[in-house]
Amino acid sequence: MEIDDIDRKILSVLMHNAKLPYTEVAKEVHVSGGTVHVRMKKMEDMGIIKGFQLVIDPTKLGYDITAYLGIYLEKSSYYEEVIKALQAIPEMVSAHYTTGNYSIFARIICRDTKHLLEILHNKVQKISGIQRTETFISLEENINRPLNISEDGRE
Repeated sequence: MEIDDIDRKILSVLMHNAKLPYTEVAKEVHVSGGTVHVRMKKMEDMGIIKGFQLVIDPTKLGYDITAYLGIYLEKSSYYEEVIKALQAIPEMVSAHYTTGNYSIFARIICRDTKHLLEILHNKVQKISGIQRTETFISLEENINRPLNISEDGRE
């Protein structure tokens, strides 16, 4: 199964505002609400839509530090084991297997620098298979947007 321009428009509308009811999405895309429902189900079954997520501002909840970790593994064969251990750390919000200097590049959100230090020393750096880490603290996030999926690159 493939997706068409209508599917892309539905996805684009919902990626910008997932709270919109299907009837509102249908109006914007110029199709029926039933069409939106059927196409969303199809895209879920295809694995294009992996789930739905509530996006929050962590700083409003007292989590003021976003940091990125460059993780060096002792051997690439430790990857799955290390990822499983990183998943057990609630503050770890994403991890990517990468090319380049690091084996894994991860993002962690903490309350403050003391909390970050605690997570690094007591959890991350104690994971078997991690050789060393480099930490980069984000000072400000300026771009965080959904992928533009329209065929011509325009919304």
